[in-house]
Amino acid sequence: MTPPGPRLPSPLDSVDDERFARHGVRLLLKRDDLIHPDLVGNKWRKLAPNLAAAEGRTLVTFGGAYSNHLRATAAAGRLLGVATLGFVRGQELAARPLNPSLRQCADDGMRLHFIDRSTYRRKRQPEVLAALLEEAGAGDGYVLPEGGSNARAVRGCAALGEELRGRADVAAVACGTGGTLAGLAAGLDAGQRALGVPILKGGFLGDEIRALQRQAFGEPRGTWWLDERFHFGGYGRTDPELDAFAEDFESRHAGCLPHGLHIERLYVAKMLYGLLALTEEGAFAPGTTVAAVITGTPFPGPALR
Repeated sequence: MTPPGPRLPSPLDSVDDERFARHGVRLLLKRDDLIHPDLVGNKWRKLAPNLAAAEGRTLVTFGGAYSNHLRATAAAGRLLGVATLGFVRGQELAARPLNPSLRQCADDGMRLHFIDRSTYRRKRQPEVLAALLEEAGAGDGYVLPEGGSNARAVRGCAALGEELRGRADVAAVACGTGGTLAGLAAGLDAGQRALGVPILKGGFLGDEIRALQRQAFGEPRGTWWLDERFHFGGYGRTDPELDAFAEDFESRHAGCLPHGLHIERLYVAKMLYGLLALTEEGAFAPGTTVAAVITGTPFPGPALR
């Protein structure tokens, strides 16, 4: 059971950007933001195989107050007529008006259950998860991890790499929980490389990606690396320099692309900023083709403020 209407394979747009071209680098945009209007980008690839496995059970998942994954899960529930439950990090939020992201979840029918941050950090522990499910009356629910990254999601994202076979030397993606990069790298051909730009601080993501690949495929697959310099302070953080970069990138290219372009700030802008910095540092040899995966769109509206 999956929502109808995915646009697959997603388009691959070439952009003419002299900042890359003068270093001999060709830039492509892999438009996963155009896959589905409600399940944007990598969310479709990660959710679709899990929705099939859920077989109509309540979808249970986790996220912060501005979680793209929570919104996507809620939208999937609305489209399929399936109940959804979201455990939200931060008990203190229960007494506050819902922000636009959580309001969208609620409008799509998701039941929100706020939990304290200490419990949230321990949500992977079986006894903690069981207690949360019992407390929320969802003991028979289908549990999706935070960010949606599990073995099924990784295998779903391998199709992204397969769509890029023979099209680019390097495929770059912003990373939250690492599932998209784990699948992307596995789906690429030998000789192609995947670059992940983490949007979280901490240096833990490499181990997570290797663990996800072992769960999905039984062993590590593909050639990939991380550059952890471009998180701009961590999840949910931006600054005027990043905003200016994103606005400039849009102004350079949106009018030249067949579907326009709006740069999401928390993930996509950081990845594109990192690609330009790496290009200017000489990280890519002249003649390299780099495909940047556009994993999402701004929420709310065309530009995140």
